[in-house]
Amino acid sequence: MSSFDPQWLSLREPADRRSRAPGPRDACARHFSGRERITVLDLGAGTGSNLRASWDHLPDRQDWCLVDHDPALLEAARRTLSAWAGAPRPDGERLAFARSGRALTVSFERADLRTEIERLVARRPDLVTAAAFFDLVSRTWIERFADALADAQLPLYAVLTYDGNARWEPGHLVDAEVNAAFHEHQTRDKGFGPAAGPLAAQALSAALRARGYAVETGDSPWRLTHDDGSLIQALANGIEQAVGETGLVPPGALAAWREAHRQPVRSEIGHVDLFARPA
Repeated sequence: MSSFDPQWLSLREPADRRSRAPGPRDACARHFSGRERITVLDLGAGTGSNLRASWDHLPDRQDWCLVDHDPALLEAARRTLSAWAGAPRPDGERLAFARSGRALTVSFERADLRTEIERLVARRPDLVTAAAFFDLVSRTWIERFADALADAQLPLYAVLTYDGNARWEPGHLVDAEVNAAFHEHQTRDKGFGPAAGPLAAQALSAALRARGYAVETGDSPWRLTHDDGSLIQALANGIEQAVGETGLVPPGALAAWREAHRQPVRSEIGHVDLFARPA
């Protein structure tokens, strides 16, 4: 499975947080309104940014399990959450802390989501969630996951799934070619089979609706300006590297594209959020 640099995850976290679509977020909050306690399974949790963006929309007592295959990311999540929480209280291997009237416990679990997703969902948490994850997995895996979710009759809150839309201002002559090559790279195997890439949100919605779920989606694009300079540079470098691996854009044209987009007036990278519940 693909691993991610904690520095990249830290760079993108502010843009991720402000980009979340209010419709699915509020639908998730309404679904659990009146509940005192909730258990949450966070898939591909990285450094814990999904928890930090979601906790204040959920009930007062929250038990989170952060799952990732990368032990270095899980350790980074523990450190980052400890700093964010102020003075968390160790509770065995878990963290426990209070924040703005809410009490949270957080556990960390290393697991291979390729083979263990059914086992994890079978625990029947109250909510399954993931951020910037489903575009990495295959359509076959999405169908397996939807089966497991439906068998357990669990809701899903999935955010920041890349949808293939990318706009840069000012534009460049090879924007379309670069975007097409990037999508080719996005659909390569990330460990789960050929990735759904920019069609992931559509595939996930269709799979859940086919199993009787009510699904609400909302656009959650990154809208980046010069204030996001470090993120834009990292994004342009990452796209250049991925596109370069495809060989579909001449190196000179790709280098010119990268230089043109290191400091754009603005750029927009499309994502989709989703809340799905058993009907």
